[in-house]
Amino acid sequence: MSPSTSSPSRSRMLLRRLPDLAAAVILLQTLFFKFTAAPESVYIFTTLGIEPYGRIGSGVAELCAAVLLLLPYTAWLGALLALGIMGGAMLSHLTVLGVEVQGDGGTLFMLAIAVALLSLWVLYRERQVVGATCVNLRERLRR
Repeated sequence: MSPSTSSPSRSRMLLRRLPDLAAAVILLQTLFFKFTAAPESVYIFTTLGIEPYGRIGSGVAELCAAVLLLLPYTAWLGALLALGIMGGAMLSHLTVLGVEVQGDGGTLFMLAIAVALLSLWVLYRERQVVGATCVNLRERLRR
């Protein structure tokens, strides 16, 4: 196979995986702040009444989601996990924290929305795999 025929295939694969990678990068970049107890993270989880366990626990969950998103065969599972985590984050912003937290201009809220939308895209793209997995799981549970 010549380089010219493999290049478009790689480009297509990278383009196809771009939502997975973008969601994983966003999740991974926030881990530094959670795991180093950055003041904004501590403020958020103190306001929610779950500091430090909620901060560390959500960081571990986000790390798991990011790793799953980076692996092609488990990207859908990472997207499902990330969607759940971001659902909780968005709900926290809308009910307790407010869209803007400590003058961030709504950046954290917008990042949560971005990861949720990217995760929905991954789940839509992988809908056949998700469906087959659900059917397989249901059959195993019936045994």
